[in-house]
Amino acid sequence: MDTHVFAALSVETLPGRLGGNAILREKIGDDSARWAVKEVGDGNLNLVFIVTGEKGAAIVKQALPYVRLVGESWPLPLKRSFFEYHALIRQSQRDPGMVPEIFFFDAAQAIIAMEFLTPHVILRRALIDGRILPKIGRDLGLFCARTLFRGSDFSMVTRDKKADVALFADNVELCDITENLVFSDPYFEAELNRHTSPQLDPIVAELRGDRDLKVEAQRLKHLFSAKAETLCHGDLHTGSVMVTDDETRVIDPEFAFYGPISFDVGMLLANFWMSYFAQSGHESDDAGRDEMRAYLLDTVETIWETFRAEFANLWRNERKGILYQASLFEDQGDMMGAEQALNIVLDEIYREMLGFAGIEMHRRILGLAHNADFETIADPNHRAACESRALKLGRHLAVNRHRIHSLKDVRATAERLQKETLA
Repeated sequence: MDTHVFAALSVETLPGRLGGNAILREKIGDDSARWAVKEVGDGNLNLVFIVTGEKGAAIVKQALPYVRLVGESWPLPLKRSFFEYHALIRQSQRDPGMVPEIFFFDAAQAIIAMEFLTPHVILRRALIDGRILPKIGRDLGLFCARTLFRGSDFSMVTRDKKADVALFADNVELCDITENLVFSDPYFEAELNRHTSPQLDPIVAELRGDRDLKVEAQRLKHLFSAKAETLCHGDLHTGSVMVTDDETRVIDPEFAFYGPISFDVGMLLANFWMSYFAQSGHESDDAGRDEMRAYLLDTVETIWETFRAEFANLWRNERKGILYQASLFEDQGDMMGAEQALNIVLDEIYREMLGFAGIEMHRRILGLAHNADFETIADPNHRAACESRALKLGRHLAVNRHRIHSLKDVRATAERLQKETLA
């Protein structure tokens, strides 16, 4: 076949098409006819295969020229695999060991072959199952601080950073998905929206009529589209993290773009807050998950505290970019000036992070792409009760983000909402 003409892989065709690749033969096995191929893609966009042979296994991921969740009526460019590949390479350099090893990339066929993570499971699934994983808070806090700081003008050579901004600026279509599905569609009757109806109809109507909320959503959309601070993962949630009790790995950065440092952190924390509210839908005895709920709120605080501490460490030791140069502060013996600037930067990240988290909670309940935390709650009345609490917290975070002094305050609000019944 013409390797320049795109063709979707299948379980049957993959061994023949990729069996000549020397790297894959080394990783999987020399005889591709004996490769075992399983299609495991359950996401919204791509094909994903586990390929196993006598030497080992690999993941083969291929972009499709459309949104898999919707079908060919929603075309997408194959080039998104290019951005995923380049994001993974940069994340691997900025926080080694936190993303899968890349074996090879085929731009024309939109294929990335990478390390098969085993016995890892998707973090979202582990949280639904009630697993307490002691390392994820610290691991994810470090990952966010290291990748976001080291991809910014705090750290990078300005010419390199500007070239990278130009490179990732072409990820237009995936940014367009976020700009619409996350920041706008939940707040009006967009065609692709869906929610638990009729149970949530009253609160949905209330949110869509909430002027303050809609203005804040658009202010945050403005930040997303205009504040090219750092290379963001772009879709960092508990479905983009794979875990064991001892290891945390981050996957799927095809939405990568240059945006606010706060974006990834906010999206990630939102998913822990949603998991918190969803726990009662995954137990027969509500008291049976009190420990899990406390763990999830603890993890939110650990992620943020770890992020702050590591960001401050990098600020003090790796601040070599064009912003807040040491020549203005430390080199003049003004350590306190650098610390004052650091506190201002971290406070800005915190306020924005709360807003992005709130909007993410809304879009996962009211928009197109829902998450399994709520969707796997079979009883619609129980699901709606869980979702309603999350929607209320989301509104509070987005609208009141400049008046929320700490994550302890958010914790208290979440715990109060958890005791509510659906109005």
